[in-house]
Amino acid sequence: MLPWILVIGLTGLYLNHSALVLSYLPSGTYDEKQFDAWPNPVPGGPETAKSIAVSVWPDDTFTRSNQTLYHNRLVEILDSESGRVVIALATGHYWVKTRFFRKTYDPNGRLLDVKFYWGRAFRLLHSTGWINSDLGTWLADIVAGAMVFFGLSGILIYWLPRKKQRKHRRVKTVIEVKRGATPRPQRIKLRD
Repeated sequence: MLPWILVIGLTGLYLNHSALVLSYLPSGTYDEKQFDAWPNPVPGGPETAKSIAVSVWPDDTFTRSNQTLYHNRLVEILDSESGRVVIALATGHYWVKTRFFRKTYDPNGRLLDVKFYWGRAFRLLHSTGWINSDLGTWLADIVAGAMVFFGLSGILIYWLPRKKQRKHRRVKTVIEVKRGATPRPQRIKLRD
């Protein structure tokens, strides 16, 4: 139950204050301006892009989109079921993007940087839960209901004793006033 409460709380906090939450999480810090000063750039075209994409996911079929700008660079984008491969045509650097990761590679295939998409992960966890959307949603709803129940019961546990104490204070004060006005009868003890 505690992991669910943490997930719901953290993802809800992310949805309301994303910049705050992301400031505490690691992110990709690679400076892509280094691409321009790369010692051995490997410029290429659509065929180079296709060969890189096939080397990443050999069993996938790719659909090619038009050349476009990505991170202010002219790129070729190839999509597949596994993800997306984005190739910088001027330098040969490329990015492999999946649902939650973006990996940056140099023209020789060496990994330069890995970025995790925290926002996508938090939105997915918040909407579907851990496992899948059916079971995850049910578990999240059960945890949310338990949190509401615990919250309401906590309010009652806090409030009811205080209400009782206030009621007893009023009664005690009234009794003290009455006792002071009339003398109390003395008890008589009988001896054997």
